[in-house]
Amino acid sequence: MDIKKSKEEFLELLRSTGRDGVEDLISGLEDMGFFEAPASANHHLNTEGGLVQHSVNTCKAALAVWEGMKALEPGLKNEVERDSVIIASLLHDVCKSDIYVRSVRKRKNALGMWEDNEGYKVTYRNFPMGHGEKSVILLLCNGLEMTDAEMLAIRWHMGAWGINMNSLEDQRSYDASRMLYPLVAIVQAADSLAASIMERSGEEQDEL
Repeated sequence: MDIKKSKEEFLELLRSTGRDGVEDLISGLEDMGFFEAPASANHHLNTEGGLVQHSVNTCKAALAVWEGMKALEPGLKNEVERDSVIIASLLHDVCKSDIYVRSVRKRKNALGMWEDNEGYKVTYRNFPMGHGEKSVILLLCNGLEMTDAEMLAIRWHMGAWGINMNSLEDQRSYDASRMLYPLVAIVQAADSLAASIMERSGEEQDEL
């Protein structure tokens, strides 16, 4: 993985929107450690720079889904703009910028022997505000202007995994968001496609 190339792609896509607040946001992302963070602790792209690569992958997948769905449902071009697809997919996981810290843990190697393995662990002590909602708040606090559709697509990008099933309000809000804003479904699908197809590793498959 080329971290420098991933960052360049990320910045090019983000700046292509011409959205007010983009440059302030970029400075904020630098301060948050976004460009150095992994995408996960134990799964996809759990290495330095993995978060920005996952963000770019999700954006590419979202644009592909958007283009494909416009061919099936032409009216979609009037409901979802390209800039919104980029904003919501590229920035959906900003919440992960400060939750991973380096650690060393024991892990069995291919021979079944325990050995030290460098990696990451998760901590929520910095800003324990949840997942999708945390991304939205961080983006707004760093000066980015967003539409309702973009905020909701980021908030609900985890789909059912992001719902408190004990909360009727959460369930109804999620269902309403998907019905009102197609961008919600596009970003949710793209996030899954990026992690499950674009970022799957041979090592993970071997461990199944």
